[in-house]
Amino acid sequence: MKALVTGLAAAAAMIIAGSPSHAAPDDGAEITAPGPQGKLHGSYIAPRDAMPIVLLIPGSGHVDRDGNSPPVVKSATMKLIAQGLAQRGIGSVRIDKRGMFASAGAIADANAVTFDDYAADVGSWVATLRQQTGRPCIWLAGHSEGGVVALVATGRVEGICGVILLSTPGRPMGQLILEQLANMPSAAALMPDAQHAVAALEQGETVDVSGFHPALQSLFAPQIQTYLIAAFRTDPAALAATAQVPLLVIQGDSDLQVTPVDAQALHQAQPAATLVMLPGVNHVLKIPDDASRGANLATYATPDLPLAPGVVPAMADFILSHTEG
Repeated sequence: MKALVTGLAAAAAMIIAGSPSHAAPDDGAEITAPGPQGKLHGSYIAPRDAMPIVLLIPGSGHVDRDGNSPPVVKSATMKLIAQGLAQRGIGSVRIDKRGMFASAGAIADANAVTFDDYAADVGSWVATLRQQTGRPCIWLAGHSEGGVVALVATGRVEGICGVILLSTPGRPMGQLILEQLANMPSAAALMPDAQHAVAALEQGETVDVSGFHPALQSLFAPQIQTYLIAAFRTDPAALAATAQVPLLVIQGDSDLQVTPVDAQALHQAQPAATLVMLPGVNHVLKIPDDASRGANLATYATPDLPLAPGVVPAMADFILSHTEG
């Protein structure tokens, strides 16, 4: 799939300007779950003793299980989270989405997806992990769009312990895309066509993008418009309001793509949720060298830069505070 919310700021800026097995804890062992037409693949880091397991759901676009979307995004955010949780004894599975990377055989066309499809895959992973590990429930942690997928799954999948939303939109995707574009260079040239496209897609209508700026042709590409129509009609805050499991919202205040406004919307919709705001932290959950846009985006391509210190502790403490025994 083309990069959407998670990859928009970096990519568009460039255009315009099996079974669990023992393995080294720093990477994980290959694991599979049933997919629609073939197996879904991921990396499993076993928990310590009876500790919990977290399913890590990546964000939008052509992003792999580690949170990378080469050549632009190489932050390794999901892998770093898995490693950090392992240090606290918490297990994890980070996954390749259907139709991509090792899960390429799960569906013929990676663009032919909706949030419902991704939620069904979450259900397959949860069922597989419960069966193979004997755990009564599995935690979900979704980054960016992956958080919206986690919310969709929460209302449909049995055996979810709780949900952690990392840099997750609190508004429909169309609104978020327009806000992101408005804050980019050359916004004035992009906004009329972008507003037209979003309005049409929100109404369930496809859009001819052949005369659009190249950045918008990619963003609203014909092959993903069916996906966008469904995504633009999904309200993350409304989903959060109906969540019946423990909910943690983690948001950095230096995020160029998802803002504290989104985190507050999720929290207001579900007052029982825990909200953790992290100062100086950006979309890939790292701390840039300075407040400039260039320094912020540079962290997207720096896998060796560690996560912000507060990310994993907030996740682990929340998980363990809601774990019996």
